[in-house]
Amino acid sequence: MCIISLAWQAHPNWKLIAIGNRDEMHGRPAQPLDRWTDHDHMLAGRDVQAGGTWLGVSEQGRFAVVTNVSSQDSPDRNRASRGDLLRDFLSGDGRCSKLDAVSFSDFNPFNLITIENDVAIVHSNRPDSISRSLAPGIHGLSNGPLEKPWEKAKHLDAALERWLESHEADPTSLLDVLTNQSPYPLKGEAQTDLPTQFEPQSSGIFIKNPVYGTRCSTIVAIDHQGRGSITERRYAASAEVNGESRLSFSWPA
Repeated sequence: MCIISLAWQAHPNWKLIAIGNRDEMHGRPAQPLDRWTDHDHMLAGRDVQAGGTWLGVSEQGRFAVVTNVSSQDSPDRNRASRGDLLRDFLSGDGRCSKLDAVSFSDFNPFNLITIENDVAIVHSNRPDSISRSLAPGIHGLSNGPLEKPWEKAKHLDAALERWLESHEADPTSLLDVLTNQSPYPLKGEAQTDLPTQFEPQSSGIFIKNPVYGTRCSTIVAIDHQGRGSITERRYAASAEVNGESRLSFSWPA
């Protein structure tokens, strides 16, 4: 995912609402949201190239989502895939299943949010490796460092907050919020400090581009009784919708 807004323990009806877009090369193959046959408690899309995922949930009470952190340097293809962190954490199996034993420096720059046993933690490895708990509230991440959230992440947080205040019952209406292509131009000196990247800091919440753009939008909703749903809407390189999946799951109450 390249932008995510997450409401954690922030509403009397909802334990978790997470909304976000995955931005990626359109030519990189991916399998749509589904239960994984090798771990049927796990619900996520799958990156065919590296075998991991970008966002998912487990009926064992785990949630994870990752964003890359943009920089002027190209990703080091010799490093492990960031999707491995999520696959192993969500499945509970593999060398990355216990994140406190993982060397984050082995991976290209990332921000990662995990939830397990009703504890939410945000991890990052740039500029330094950190893991710190997330208090109840609304939290947003895009491709910037934790301490400097991009403007579009702030706007997505605000849109999620308005939805929560409306007490609307169906979270899939938030898919419309994720189609916002309005740019967020930088001002002053920040304009001269843009890294070379496919997702510039001034880009919209939804990126329409035939080479690199928004591949899917995802909504995760879990109420306080442990009833959950995950919805994925997929997009072609033209930005037209080309598929949608919605799955229900149970979360430990």
